[in-house]
Amino acid sequence: MINFTKMHGLGNDFMVVDNSAGNISFSAEQIRALAQRHFGIGFDQLLMIESTNTKDVDFRYVIYNSDGSEVEQCGNGARCFARFVREKGLSDKNPISVETKSGLISLFINDDHSVRVDMGEPVFNPSDVPLIAPEESLYYSIEGYEVGVFSTGNPHCVMIVDDVEGVDVETIALRIQQSNLLPNQANIGFMQIISRNEINLRVYERGSGETLACGSGACAAVIHGVRIGQLDHKVTAHLRGGDALIEYNKGEHVFLSGPAQFVFEGWVDV
Repeated sequence: MINFTKMHGLGNDFMVVDNSAGNISFSAEQIRALAQRHFGIGFDQLLMIESTNTKDVDFRYVIYNSDGSEVEQCGNGARCFARFVREKGLSDKNPISVETKSGLISLFINDDHSVRVDMGEPVFNPSDVPLIAPEESLYYSIEGYEVGVFSTGNPHCVMIVDDVEGVDVETIALRIQQSNLLPNQANIGFMQIISRNEINLRVYERGSGETLACGSGACAAVIHGVRIGQLDHKVTAHLRGGDALIEYNKGEHVFLSGPAQFVFEGWVDV
């Protein structure tokens, strides 16, 4: 039997497992079965807490989408990760240094139990996203859609729309994701700019579909808005599951702040 905790960050929900002993593994088939909302536990991502030998790093953070694929980053999951290791007595450090598949991040738990995540610097060089393009640009045309493309740990495409509720998110996102220009696909964000400090956002994620919130996607949207001069450095992103605060200045790290909630504890036999 494997112990797990169900958590969510703004409705982006997770199965969280302490694998610091290194004796737990899941196949892609098992993850897909556990992710089913009617026949399994139900989640957008599976988060694994693992130990690390990297100097000055506290934990390794491993993330799997509901389709069983491993991904590089998850901002909402990072906030849940921080609260999990604190509440389970795995660490009393603040901030907590964590390594992911895409690099190091820092997690700071506030007095109100919200978490501020240093997501690092965005990556704009196309070959590092990865994106097949001859040179770096503010916009790229993919399947006839004009999008900003870069990485915030995960590859992201950001499209500006007039009204997020009037967009066929799934159809457009799948067309962009399946483009040969995106070798690893990407999360697709649809951003409606309300003011220089406020946006509405919907995100269709690789391997999970549209989720109620995407932390790295919210970061990507604000980064794109700042780069094109339409957003200020501190922005509230309204997602379907609630609000996140994003802070970004050009050439610097991007920060994500928001809640992380426990839902229930359980045991599962895989």
